[in-house]
Amino acid sequence: MNKEELHELLHPIKLIGLGGNPVLNEKIASILDKPLLETTVHHFSDGEIQVNISESVRGCDVYVIQSLQDPVNESFMELEIVLDALHRASAHSVNCVIPYLAYSRSDTKSRSREPITAKLIANLLQLTGMDRLLTIDLHASQIQGFYNVPVDHLHAMPLLAQYFLDNGIATKEDEDIVVVSPDHSGAKLARNFATYFDCPIAIVDQRGERYGMDTNDIIGDVKGKKCIIVDDLIDTGSRVESSTKSVLAAGATKVYVAATHTLLSQNAIERLNGLQIEQIVVTDTIKHKRYPDRMVRVSVAQLLARGIDYLYHDRSIHELFDEQNRLK
Repeated sequence: MNKEELHELLHPIKLIGLGGNPVLNEKIASILDKPLLETTVHHFSDGEIQVNISESVRGCDVYVIQSLQDPVNESFMELEIVLDALHRASAHSVNCVIPYLAYSRSDTKSRSREPITAKLIANLLQLTGMDRLLTIDLHASQIQGFYNVPVDHLHAMPLLAQYFLDNGIATKEDEDIVVVSPDHSGAKLARNFATYFDCPIAIVDQRGERYGMDTNDIIGDVKGKKCIIVDDLIDTGSRVESSTKSVLAAGATKVYVAATHTLLSQNAIERLNGLQIEQIVVTDTIKHKRYPDRMVRVSVAQLLARGIDYLYHDRSIHELFDEQNRLK
């Protein structure tokens, strides 16, 4: 019996999928060919949550899949209660797979008496006994430093870039492609995304009320170009709206959007539907009942399943990064 077989015998893998994104949970379990444990989550009339895990997890390596999406606080509390239940049930290790980690935009203190909520979330997850975190495209990479347990930070941008390449929307041979950052802080993301197409980048320079109405909003050349506006998430859609208007005012011929997470808060769907956008390419880290027109969802199930498999079998997660980088 080799080391891997011994590990599987002593500490079998178990998967738990919570209510944040059940469709993605099922996809991941199917790829791994492992069933999701029957887990009952009951909400009492006063909002309290009760969790029941139907089978033993003693000595197992458990991976809990939960996207912290709307209702965010309810999803987070479900996760916390399950983590507590697993440790009380003597699981060997408890690993969180969080496709979308909420509160990651609150990663710094910019005003007096302002909390750093991303750090609070890290503290609470570790207090409950999380042994490892696997997530996708944090709003700020430095959030990894908030944790004293291993954090494996996967990236979905190569999957989105592959969609553009496979569908001939943007290729390395095109000379009319420009990747656009909706603000200065996203320039690094735009630059990384642009390497997949060997194309230049542009930045939308936010300047008060005229933002989105003037050619001077753009740093870079987008005239006569196909623009791909890239961001880590779409919330209300206001940044996509302003950026789209800016690049079109500056002479762009077509506008595409690429983003990992889609929160679609408030009237985001109606706002995005009213824009002159060819396609909005996103992932399925967050599930909604309805989506904007022209939105294409690329699944991260394979990426997360392989991440879980690599971690369980003690393989370097950097092998995934190496494979993704071969697209460039």
